[in-house]
Amino acid sequence: MLNAGVRKLDAILVTHEHKDHIGGMDDVRAFNFRSREAVSIYAEKRVQKAIRQEYSYVFDEKQYPGIPRFRLIELSDYQFTIGDLNILPVRIFHAELPIYGFRIGEMAYITDANYISTESMEKLIGVKHFVINALRKETHISHYSLRQAIEISRHISPRKTYITHIGHQMGLHEEISTELPPDIVLAYDGLSFNCKG
Repeated sequence: MLNAGVRKLDAILVTHEHKDHIGGMDDVRAFNFRSREAVSIYAEKRVQKAIRQEYSYVFDEKQYPGIPRFRLIELSDYQFTIGDLNILPVRIFHAELPIYGFRIGEMAYITDANYISTESMEKLIGVKHFVINALRKETHISHYSLRQAIEISRHISPRKTYITHIGHQMGLHEEISTELPPDIVLAYDGLSFNCKG
């Protein structure tokens, strides 16, 4: 957040409750301090339960000064807006665990997935920017492989695909990049683009 120069946090969209996806939320306290408001966190009920357990001190009846302030908002399959962005939750699967990806304007964000139904795939058609996970080249029980992610990208047919949630087993960024088509790139820290176009 500091490196990206983020000064305002409108909301947090939570895909699922695994530690690597909810572990840093204590740090929203700096944004609470600046805005003097709680940060809206969009998550389905099961995930909200995990957040309440992980950050129990945030939800205690007696509030300690300076703790982060969250406003939990329940996610469902219906489109909603944050500011002027239209956000459509997209149901995907992380092995047997149902989780959410998101279509935000003309961008879609899918991470920790290894299965997208035909119905959910239809919700992704037409995006210009497509972010999808690929843990490594080899198949995995709960994540797409690089080949699988490329196949899904070909089906969605975005202008550009960004591979995220990359494990060390994938190989070096510079080497893997030479193996990819020009419209598919490995994502990196600090990458940004406009979700509206």
